[in-house]
Amino acid sequence: MPIATPEVYAEMLDRAKANEFAYPAINVTSSETLNAAIRGFAEAESDGIIQFSTGGSEFASGQKVKDMVVGATALAEFAHVVADKYDVNVALHTDHCPKDKLDGFVRPLIDISAERVKRGENPLFQSHMWDGSAIDLDENLEIAAELLAKTAAAKIILEVEIGVVGGEEDGVANDINDKLYTADGDFVKTIDALGAGEKGRYLLAATFGNVHGVYKPGNVKLRPEVLKNGQAVAADKLGLAAGSKPFELVFHGGSGSLLEEIHEALSYGVVKMNVDTDTQYAFSRPIADHFFKNYDGVLKIDGEVGNKKVYDPRSYLKVAEGAMAKRVVEAAESLKSAGQKLK
Repeated sequence: MPIATPEVYAEMLDRAKANEFAYPAINVTSSETLNAAIRGFAEAESDGIIQFSTGGSEFASGQKVKDMVVGATALAEFAHVVADKYDVNVALHTDHCPKDKLDGFVRPLIDISAERVKRGENPLFQSHMWDGSAIDLDENLEIAAELLAKTAAAKIILEVEIGVVGGEEDGVANDINDKLYTADGDFVKTIDALGAGEKGRYLLAATFGNVHGVYKPGNVKLRPEVLKNGQAVAADKLGLAAGSKPFELVFHGGSGSLLEEIHEALSYGVVKMNVDTDTQYAFSRPIADHFFKNYDGVLKIDGEVGNKKVYDPRSYLKVAEGAMAKRVVEAAESLKSAGQKLK
């Protein structure tokens, strides 16, 4: 299937929320990791989301270019061609973008999609994330409102973060403290500033103890009830029935989370969960294994010629793709999106 249209993406999110499952959002940095992600979705019979961070996009443009927009555009165009060969729907998204990178990343990408829409085409991306968690909430939401008007016009969905995700990603580090838990009042302020969809559709990355990077289960205290309370105060603000879930939520920093915590978060309206650390390891582990087992073949030791069959990058990238795809399948199963692809 081709990359999801705005209408298909909206239907994907509607179904996830209604049926209490979420889509794995897999960070990729190259054509090979992108192939692995789509393959994993297909093998799980799950629709899914592929996303590019600022650093991943810069890397994808090449070390002599180092242009985030060039890298993100190149990967997105590649995805539009390759995804057409699979029978699942794939949405394209950009991950965390702080204030100092908006003008060099998200805003130009929104403009590219806006131009495509003016020509009667679909947008290049289906959603973009604005990460204003490092600044004052009022300023965060003021910028979000400005971006929401632009994304709505370009048929794109905006992702907004309120609260702070701990740990480190792409050089942005946050402490592990009480700021990891979004306050009830912040949910209300979000409704006041962005509405409940009438100004444009958005996803909300509210935090409930989330931490980027590597940690063992139990090392960080997740409190999914923060999401439940946030939905409740928003529903009350909007005059909705008790139990309503006005927000479509995003789960960041899920590595090491207990399955029961993930499932509890799904029941509170999480429709997207970011997966990066675990798929990075899944991709790299078989490459390390290949090099250890074929040490004298990948290196020309003592004047020998080595073994082209094992230093050919295809020999180890094939197994890396398979291993990462397998981890994507595991993510889809954990998030209950496996077998849920749109027909």
